Amino acid sequence: MKWVNHMMVTGAIVYAATADPLLAVYSIAGSVLPDRLEGKPPKNKKAYWQWRQKHRTWTHWTVPYLTIIAVILLLHHLAIISPAFWPIATIALFFTLGALLHIIEDSLCGKVPLISYNKKIGIKLFTVNSLGEYFFAVSLTLFLLFYQFQQYFDK
Repeated sequence: MKWVNHMMVTGAIVYAATADPLLAVYSIAGSVLPDRLEGKPPKNKKAYWQWRQKHRTWTHWTVPYLTIIAVILLLHHLAIISPAFWPIATIALFFTLGALLHIIEDSLCGKVPLISYNKKIGIKLFTVNSLGEYFFAVSLTLFLLFYQFQQYFDK
């Protein structure tokens, strides 16, 4: 997916789940981390294909992100993270969640190493930068925001 769609979908998912715009912003910031860690694709054709072979490898492996989330939650549960430090841990938690959602979103338009580093899995619902991708991202975002906002009208 393109970064704009990662940010839009991730922000909508987190906002729909939490109703907290600040948590959505933290996750939006993290939603581009896996691609940012890989760097920009080179313009040289040969170098691009070498870069492309390494695209969606270790930066798109869910296990490190899940580990970070689990450690933060465990430390919070064990009261090792003090209440004064919890706001900072929350930023790290939702930033990492944004990166994890990026990987899940990428698995809808290609293959990523979800569980096993050596085995990429995914489905091809749409091609990156296609009309289908933008339709999916905008439709899901509107649906999730409608879901969240309709709760205000039901009260």
